[in-house]
Amino acid sequence: MRIGYFLSSEEYTPAELIEQAKGAERAGFSALWISDHYHPWVDAQGQSAFVWSIIGALSQATTLPITTAVTCPTVRIHPAVIAQAAATSAVLTGGTFRLGVGTGEALNEHIFGDAWPEAEIRLDMLEEAIHIMRELWKGGVVSHHGKHYTVENARVYTLPEQPIEVLISGFGPKAVDLAARIGEGFVSVAPDAEMVQRFRSGGGNSRTCQGGFKAAFATSEEEGARIAYEKWPNAGVPGELSQVLPSPKHFEQASQLVTQDMVKKAFVCGNDPEAHLAMIDTYAKAGFDEIYVANSGPHYQGLFDMYAHSVLPKL
Repeated sequence: MRIGYFLSSEEYTPAELIEQAKGAERAGFSALWISDHYHPWVDAQGQSAFVWSIIGALSQATTLPITTAVTCPTVRIHPAVIAQAAATSAVLTGGTFRLGVGTGEALNEHIFGDAWPEAEIRLDMLEEAIHIMRELWKGGVVSHHGKHYTVENARVYTLPEQPIEVLISGFGPKAVDLAARIGEGFVSVAPDAEMVQRFRSGGGNSRTCQGGFKAAFATSEEEGARIAYEKWPNAGVPGELSQVLPSPKHFEQASQLVTQDMVKKAFVCGNDPEAHLAMIDTYAKAGFDEIYVANSGPHYQGLFDMYAHSVLPKL
């Protein structure tokens, strides 16, 4: 089982993300996730650096494998451009970069005024996008005139030696089925054993299952809960709202219905290593091969120290 660290592009500056990656490697984490956002969820998070610039910097600052968690290659950025960005990232990281993809959120994808499609259409767009990227990664000239995308005489010249793995995020059964059918792996932020089993039985077999959870390291559980609620009140927003709300302002409005106790349930708060071990065990029992933890708030070095001394050695 691989334990990785999740870099939150929405909350930390580029310099802090690089600092965290270095700290995670020193602490003994074995891989990195990094989120791909145009906006933060709420203004209190306050950041949203361009992920491809950060990945380039990470490739020179750390040797840890990197997975995007997750990129949406359908609306905001054309899949032919994501194909080039991912290929360059794979070359820079010596082939350890993996492309995590999903159907995205209106929060990030609506910025050009395009209509935000229903979930089933977004899945269809994602499948076509993955096909285009894989064709471009073969190294030849590609022309494609599909249902959602057009590519003419495109070729990606800078390519890694090994094919790029595409891992697909899924919250519902149709997305999980798509991941099982065409993905090299499955990505989730919920310890849902049923979805992992659906991925495995649908064709995922022994392919990678990545899961992630959030923490707020602090001197006490209540202080961690306060930090989590301040920075991530959206963690308590239910259902499909996270996919359809278009701006941080709307998430802030929806979050007025969220209490600190609701957010606390979605986080591991405080400085108790046993609470982290218990959460990791939940994901492990659900069938995940790789588990990533994200810190919220200023005390990420404390989380690294705790993992180095009291969590990772026990795994």
